Amino acid sequence: MKAADKTENINSDEEYENLVNSMLEEDVLLNGRVNDENVQEKLSDQELSAGEDDNMQDDLDEVQNRDFGPINIHDPGNWKEINQNLRDLLVEHGPVRRNNLDFIFPKGAEARCFEHHHFIMRLSNGETEDRRWLVYSNVLDRVFCFCCKLFKQGGRNYQLDTNGSRDWHNMGAKLSRHELSTRHYTSMHKWKELEIRLHKNETIDKEIHEQIKREKEYWKQVLIRIVAVIRTLAKNNLAFRGTNDKVGVANNGNFLSFIEMIAEFDLVMQEHLRRIKNHEVYHHYLGPSIQNELIALLARHVKDKIVQKIQEAKYFSIILDCTPDISNEEQMSLVIRCVDVSTSSTKVEEYFLGFVKVDDSTGRGLFNKLEELLQNLNLDIRNVRGQGYDNGANMTRKNKGVQKRLLKVNPRAFYMPCACHSLNLALCDMDSSCPRAVSFFQVVQHIYNFFSGSTKRWTVFKKHVKGLTVKPLSDTRWESHIEAIKAIRFQAPEIRDALIELSTSADFDAKTRGTAYSILTREIDNFEIILGMVVWHRALLAVNSVSIKLQTEDMNLDDAVTKLKDLVSFFKDYRRNGFEGALEEAKILATSMNIEPISYEVRVRKRKKHFDEIDEIEEVQPPLQEKLRSLDDSTLRNSCVKLEKYLSYEMEFDINGDELYTELKVLRSFLPNETKKAIDVLSFLTNMGGCYSNASISYRILLTIPVTVASAERSFSKLKLIKSYLRSTMSQERLNGLAMLSIEADMLSSIDYDSIINEFASVNAKRSIFTSITSIVSS
Repeated sequence: MKAADKTENINSDEEYENLVNSMLEEDVLLNGRVNDENVQEKLSDQELSAGEDDNMQDDLDEVQNRDFGPINIHDPGNWKEINQNLRDLLVEHGPVRRNNLDFIFPKGAEARCFEHHHFIMRLSNGETEDRRWLVYSNVLDRVFCFCCKLFKQGGRNYQLDTNGSRDWHNMGAKLSRHELSTRHYTSMHKWKELEIRLHKNETIDKEIHEQIKREKEYWKQVLIRIVAVIRTLAKNNLAFRGTNDKVGVANNGNFLSFIEMIAEFDLVMQEHLRRIKNHEVYHHYLGPSIQNELIALLARHVKDKIVQKIQEAKYFSIILDCTPDISNEEQMSLVIRCVDVSTSSTKVEEYFLGFVKVDDSTGRGLFNKLEELLQNLNLDIRNVRGQGYDNGANMTRKNKGVQKRLLKVNPRAFYMPCACHSLNLALCDMDSSCPRAVSFFQVVQHIYNFFSGSTKRWTVFKKHVKGLTVKPLSDTRWESHIEAIKAIRFQAPEIRDALIELSTSADFDAKTRGTAYSILTREIDNFEIILGMVVWHRALLAVNSVSIKLQTEDMNLDDAVTKLKDLVSFFKDYRRNGFEGALEEAKILATSMNIEPISYEVRVRKRKKHFDEIDEIEEVQPPLQEKLRSLDDSTLRNSCVKLEKYLSYEMEFDINGDELYTELKVLRSFLPNETKKAIDVLSFLTNMGGCYSNASISYRILLTIPVTVASAERSFSKLKLIKSYLRSTMSQERLNGLAMLSIEADMLSSIDYDSIINEFASVNAKRSIFTSITSIVSS
C-alpha cells in the first residue's frame, strides 16, 4: 500500500494515533535515539523563521505553553528543524491530513476558516485533481505546501513554504499561483523522486533498517538463551560463578559452562561466543552484573504475580520464622497464606515473598520490619486474618511479642500457634517424664554413634544389614525419631549379628570389641529395650502421620483440630489396650533373636479425679454437612452472631451474622454428600456465583488461618542450599531473587520470555544492542 493510501484511509483518532506512534518509533531507530523526548525537543527548540504575520508569534507561544503530550510529528506546524532522516520519514508515509468532511475547521477573527474544497483543484475541462501537497496544521491553524516545506533550498521565504498561510479570503487565488510556480514544480520533482526511491527499497536507509532488524532479533535470541540458563540454575539451587568470569577458561562456573555447552549445538550461541572471542562486541551480557539484573527481573515478575493473587484473594495470613544463615546474619522468612480465587479451581496457597535481614530480633523490631514489608508489597495490614509463628518468645509473647503488636493494630489477625511445634513440645515432655524412655532413646543414639564412628565398623554393618541404615535422632523434629527406631525395630537380628562379629573378630582392637560386646549384652539382648522398640515405633508412627498431614499447605484449622483429636484418642486407646499387643509382638521378636522374654504384670493405675473433671466421652467427628445439619437453629444463629463480632473492627464488618445464618440454613440442605472438607465447601460456594456471599467469606477466612509454619521452615532449607559456605558473601538482593525463583519454581515456569526480554531491553536501551545499531547508522 502506498504512503498516500495509508494516510487517506484514517477513519478514527485511534487509528491516527497508532500510525503516528509507529512512525515515531521508526524515526527513533533511524536517528539512533532512545526515546521520544529527544525527537520532541528537536522539533520544538527552533524558532519560526521570518515572514510571519503579526499574530504568528502569539500562536506559537500559546502552543509552547500548553501541555499537549507527545507532539504530532506529521503536523507541519511542528517541523522546526528538518534533517534528512525526518524528511525520509515524512516522505515515506506521505502527507497526513484530515479528509473527514464532517470536520469543521476553526474560524478566525473575520469569521472565516479553511474549507475542504481547497484540497481539490478544478481543471479547465471540468475534471478535478487532489492537491495532495496541501496540508493543514492543527497546531497553527494554517496550511502548508508539503513538498516545498520539506525541499526548500533557501532564497526568498513564501508563506506556504515556511510559515504557512491563513489568508482564507484569498486562499483560492494564492493556491493557484503557488502550484504554478517554478519552486513548487522543483520541490514536487524532488518529492516524487525520493518517494519512488523509498518505495522501491533503493535507499541506504532501507538497508540500515534491515540491519537493525536482524541485529535486534539476534540479541533477542541470545537473551532468551541466557534467561533460560539463569532460570535453570536458580530452580536447581546451583552456583553461578566459578573462580573466574571468562568465557573459554577452566573453572568459570556453572553459568558460563552451560553457555559453552549450548554453543556446541546452537548456532546463535556459537555466533555470540565467536563475536566475544574476536572482540566484536563489548557488552556480551554474560557478566555477573547482568546475571544479577536478570535474576532480579525474573524474581520481580514472580513476586508481582504472587502479590496480584493475594490482592485478588483480599484476606491473607502471615507466617514468619527466623534463622541465622551461614554468615551469622539473622534472616526472617515471610510467607503469605491465602485462598487462590484467580482460577476456576479454589485452592489454598502459601507463597514465599522473601528473606529479610533483621538486626533487631525483638518483638518490636520484627513487627516494624513486617509492617515495612507489607507496605512495600502494597498489601493492607487490615486484611490480615491470621498469623502463625513458632514458639519463640519474641514472636508469641502475650504482651510484647509480634502477635500481640499485630493484634493491637488489627484485632481480626487471629493468632494460631504452630501445631507441629506444639506437638513436638508435647512429645518432648512425654519423653522426659519417663526415665525408661530417656534410657531407650540413649540406646538408639548409642548404636548409631558406634557404627557410624568408623568406616570399618560401618562396612561390617552393611555386610549384615541389607535394608535400612541406622540414623541419628533429631534434636528439633522429635516425631522424626520414627526413622531412627524403624531401622532397629525391623533389623534387630541383623544388627545383633553385626555386633557379634565386631565383638569377636581379631581385626578390631580391644576397645572396639569391648564396646560391641557391651552394646550387645546390655542393650540389644535386653527384652526391655526390645519392648521399647515395639511400643515407641507404634506410637511415633501415629504421631509422624499426623505431623506430616499438619505440614501440608492446604491444611486448615478445622481439619487440624480433627487430626489432633484423633491422635489423642489413639493414645488413650493405646494406653488402655495397646500394651498387651505390644508385649506379644516383642516376645515374638525376642524369641527370633534367642532372647528370653520377661513377663510383665499389667497394672491399672488409678488417678484421683479432680472435682471439675468430667467423664471422658469418645467424640467422633462427623462430615461437614452432618455438622451443619446437626446444629439446631438457635445454636447456629448464636454462632453466626459471634462470628460477626469476631470479624468486625471499628465499624468494619467482614460478614453479616443474620445473613450468614440464613445462608447456612439453606446451604445445609443443598450441600452435596461428597463434601468432606472446608475447601470442598468453598469450591461449591464459588461455583454458585455469589449466592452465598457471607458463607463464602467465612470459609475463605477459615482456610486462610495458618496451622503450622512449615512453609517458612522449608524456605530455610533453600536458604542453606543457596547461601552456602562457598557463597557466603552473596548480596541480600541476589539471595532473595534466587530464593524466589527456587521456591516458587511453578510460578516461574509460567513467566513469558518475551515480557522479560522486552522489559530488559527497555531498561538497557543505551547498552550494546542500541550502541551497535547507532554505529551502523552513523557508518
